[in-house]
Amino acid sequence: MTKRTRFAITASSSVLALALPAAASAQSIDPEPGAQSVTDPAATEQADDAAEDIIVTGSLIRRPNDSSASPIVSVSDAALRETGAVNVVDALNQIPSFTTSGNGSTGGQGQGGRSTVNLHGLGSNRNLVLLDGRRLPVSDINGNVDINILPDAIIGGIDVITGGASAVYGSDAISGVVNFKTVRKLEGFRVDLLNGISERGDSYRFNGSVAFGSSFAEDRGNLVAAFSYAKADPVNGSTRPFFFDKTPSSFIGTGTFVPSATNAPSAAAVNGVFAGYGVTQAINPLLNLGFNDDRTLFVQTGAVNYRGPRSNQGYLIVGNNVRMPVGQQIQFQNALDRKTAFVKADYQLTPAVTLYGQFMYVDLTVQTESGGSLTQFGALTSVPVTNPFIPAALRTILASRPNPNAPFTWNGRYVGVPYKNFGEHYTIQQYLAGARGDFAPGWSYDLFASWDKSAHQLEIGNAVLKSRVQTLLNAADGGNSLCAGGFNPFGDANARSLSAACRDYITKTAFSQEDLTQTQVQGQINGRLFDLGAGPAQVAFVGAYRRNTYDYVPDSDLRAQNIESVIASAPATGAISVKEFAVQVDVPLLADRPFFKELGIGGAFRVSDYSVTGSVTSYEGDARWRPFQPLLIRGSYQRAVRAPNIGELFSPASGTQLVIGTPPASLGDPCDVRSTARTGSNGARVATLCVAQGIPQAAIGSYTFPTTATGQTIAGNLDLTPEKADTFNVGAVFDVPGKGFFGDLSISVDYYNIKVSNVISTVPGLTVLSKCFNLDGSNPNYDAANSYCGLIQRDQSGQISTVNTPYLNIGGLRTDGIEVQANWSVPTPFLGRTSEFFANAGVDWTHRYEVQLLPGTAFLDYTGVSNGGALPTSVPPRATPEWKALTSFGFRSDGGSIGARWRYQDKLADVSSVLTPATAQVGVPAYTIWDLFGTVKVAKSFEFRLGVNNLLDKALPFVASSQNGTDVALYDAIGRSFYAGTRITF
Repeated sequence: MTKRTRFAITASSSVLALALPAAASAQSIDPEPGAQSVTDPAATEQADDAAEDIIVTGSLIRRPNDSSASPIVSVSDAALRETGAVNVVDALNQIPSFTTSGNGSTGGQGQGGRSTVNLHGLGSNRNLVLLDGRRLPVSDINGNVDINILPDAIIGGIDVITGGASAVYGSDAISGVVNFKTVRKLEGFRVDLLNGISERGDSYRFNGSVAFGSSFAEDRGNLVAAFSYAKADPVNGSTRPFFFDKTPSSFIGTGTFVPSATNAPSAAAVNGVFAGYGVTQAINPLLNLGFNDDRTLFVQTGAVNYRGPRSNQGYLIVGNNVRMPVGQQIQFQNALDRKTAFVKADYQLTPAVTLYGQFMYVDLTVQTESGGSLTQFGALTSVPVTNPFIPAALRTILASRPNPNAPFTWNGRYVGVPYKNFGEHYTIQQYLAGARGDFAPGWSYDLFASWDKSAHQLEIGNAVLKSRVQTLLNAADGGNSLCAGGFNPFGDANARSLSAACRDYITKTAFSQEDLTQTQVQGQINGRLFDLGAGPAQVAFVGAYRRNTYDYVPDSDLRAQNIESVIASAPATGAISVKEFAVQVDVPLLADRPFFKELGIGGAFRVSDYSVTGSVTSYEGDARWRPFQPLLIRGSYQRAVRAPNIGELFSPASGTQLVIGTPPASLGDPCDVRSTARTGSNGARVATLCVAQGIPQAAIGSYTFPTTATGQTIAGNLDLTPEKADTFNVGAVFDVPGKGFFGDLSISVDYYNIKVSNVISTVPGLTVLSKCFNLDGSNPNYDAANSYCGLIQRDQSGQISTVNTPYLNIGGLRTDGIEVQANWSVPTPFLGRTSEFFANAGVDWTHRYEVQLLPGTAFLDYTGVSNGGALPTSVPPRATPEWKALTSFGFRSDGGSIGARWRYQDKLADVSSVLTPATAQVGVPAYTIWDLFGTVKVAKSFEFRLGVNNLLDKALPFVASSQNGTDVALYDAIGRSFYAGTRITF
């Protein structure tokens, strides 16, 4: 069955469902369609049926109104459905307050495939993700929560605190809190189906769920259960012309001979061989030589005598060099398969005791392919001169070396082996039980305990075993006695003709296991203190204990560094626990007086005792003033302290890829003869430093780095100290409800200012290269013992094998800006009795985003910068646009809605403009996408929705700092796509 057929059948089923008779009993009506995901009514959670007070997200205290001193963005479940997104994080990332972090396009090279959120670009580890105000299971060693695990069938809405909340919730909430709210109660069944597909017939996605709820024991108890299944198909770079020439790697399927500078062939021998091909130009004997299928040789740099494909089979001539664009090989959208189960229940045992419990189970698999394995990582394999497959022309050249019998190094891409793939399989479970109730007039308690575990199995499929490859290369018969045909790496046709037996011999599926657990115990007491005439002053006390553990067991071949991969190879284990106590007070000062419809102040204090780094404290103060009913003025100040998490302390050395580009257009390897470092006034001193780092003296005059990326290694650090942050926000909400000529209008404007010192982060890899080679004045003596130079590792030929970027207290971070949210609706009776026009807008203006790499050094301005290679927790993040906006408008009524959504991101400069301004790359233009959405309601029980995302089929922008030439996590690589879904309640 084709993907188009699957989409048509399921979507048609949704349409047919609308024709079914309306159910006799339906659940509560959902929020109106068209509700925008950037509303700010000083947002609140649903009120508890047993209490008149309202739970305000961001507070431990119930208030008799919805006033919040913190800026809060509310996202309705209707708004989530209208995005057509299978993953909730894709909907959240449209909100201007969020910076794209991890999503379905960031799971390559075994990075976990996790979907994470990032407020204000401060990193996914500096905002806290909650479910009904409680911590969710962590999904990685850095304490991130994978939004993929949430059972969206029971999400009733989302509140996002876009200011700090550490004193209330804990040290992870420096930049804010994202609180997912489950449906409060549910009577009957709810079925929800969604299908989506791209205009090109790929990127199929499905999300289906069924939820059930019922009261029992004469309404003293309530049960809600939900089960869901989601699927998203992968999309490969070969399906989009944009990736045709992206990431032109020098590791090619033909294989190449890599001359040794200390055992180089003679120029006469090389030129003699090429003269036989009719080549008259002189050939540098230190250049890599490739192998044509007719057993002749070619020079990779310059494509001299190259006789292979130039625009097919993945080969291109780029800058007159033979390359294989990796962009054609990778999956830029990961495959996802998710099954979730969620059950919660409560039962009023006595008027003073209500018992409650919750269970969640998730089975999640994220799959991605990263293209053909290459001979880059760890100790390189070599070819002995006894290998029977060596072409005659190469034998002539090898014989001219000072040591003609020495084995030689080769580079290549294993085109005879299927693409290396990464399967990230998670099983997440959480068990929670608690009790709440009143124990005295005006006083209540809430006590719960929970345990959760995230078991992560990483499978590397088609992993190439270097030791097996070396065995075949060393065999006198080329390995034919070990597997049919042996291993012939000389020429594309030979490499692709690798037999199934040899593929099985040199590859395996590597299994690594990562387990994370979290234990929580928390008790909270709320009470009323005194009344100054404006309402009772309230207090909340919280005591909590939390323990996190981590255990990682890599595959034995990863541990032995016997796999061509950048995945962590060292086993690791660690644990961290914290005991916390917090208190929050809220004091209404005035109420219902002229110019003081409401005036109140509040504050909170928290002390946290961490097992590794000791005790830290945080505190906050806030105020709110409502001079008259429509206007609320609010502000708060907070001191937050974030202790290093378990990953920053204990994570094993793990790898990713660092994009350095090709000089002189990009930074590249500063030792490359083409780089501005070598061609500048200090070129001779740079060359001396390069030799001191390991580049052979004989090769320094012609040294080039062969590709656009290298390895980057990240590791934990037990010497880290806590971060300190000062956050300040002030703003106003103007809310005029009504249905008159001017309609219903609300506008909020909030200024935020966040300063973090002693920031825990990895040093950017490009910064390491820039500072080692004095491109910014950091190493004026060109000292090989410079601390940054010590982070660079080179192999025996002098090429960069990895740049070490451990977690460090790097310095400081400061950002400030303004968030504006506006919502307006006005009746349109000429279109129907209940119809209205609505318009909603959210705008974020970043005034500055600055990073200090070391204490005492100058801050670097990253405002309006694209950093496409950034990881989810990186500082700076993937992008820091000065302006970002989300606007939707349209018509809605009791019968449905129709509208359009406009997504805007301001132009960006490339990160090289900050690190190496002399070689700054082209930036990213402003980016705009239009979407259409609509809903149709049939009675109260059926809702059909459909939409078009990226209506104008906006093309991908070029992002110089990204290895793939764009940022598929941030920009839409799918193109125009369609979705259709239905919701049925009975």
